[in-house]
Amino acid sequence: MNTKIKICGLTRRDDVLQAAELGADLLGFVFAESPRRVTPERVVEISAGLSKEILKVGVFVDTPLAEIKEIAVFCDLDVLQLHGTEDSDYCRALNPFKLLKVVRLGVGRSLPESSLSSYWATLFDTWLADQAGGGGKVFDWRQVLPWSGRRFFLAGGLTPENVGRALAMTKPFGVDVSSGVEISPGIKDSTKIKKFIAAVRKADKGNENG
Repeated sequence: MNTKIKICGLTRRDDVLQAAELGADLLGFVFAESPRRVTPERVVEISAGLSKEILKVGVFVDTPLAEIKEIAVFCDLDVLQLHGTEDSDYCRALNPFKLLKVVRLGVGRSLPESSLSSYWATLFDTWLADQAGGGGKVFDWRQVLPWSGRRFFLAGGLTPENVGRALAMTKPFGVDVSSGVEISPGIKDSTKIKKFIAAVRKADKGNENG
């Protein structure tokens, strides 16, 4: 099975179309405080006409329930990526949306319990004390090895140069990249996206042969 590829932090129509054309499976739009933040109206504009096979992901951090529901419906989102301290009651209230729960790992941060299996998938990112995202930093991929066989995305400092090694070690359900394919925050580089996707597909073939 091919690894799912999520390109996140999209802000421009051309980048959305290029990512879709080059083979991304999921496209991420940030509604939380970030240099990549976009408005719901902007997301509708830049994602118009996408194939239904490409999942649109909204990225949120402790957003009020009424607001997140309104944005999800308005933007026709498929997946809600939760980066904050959202509890089980909050998550149940978002049914039937697919939930991608973020867990940040690093020194002194341990792998969570199996209760995360109630989500559509888990996304492992890098722990940084001063921000919700991974900041383009890599954590020790060995931390996710006990999660092998479960549905998770690997994030945090992935690039066209290191994603093959990450896949060979962890064999995730999917990978998530933002800064690793950018010229500047929110501005993607189509050549880097192409190289990143090619590196993932090459690693997929290696894992099949291995």
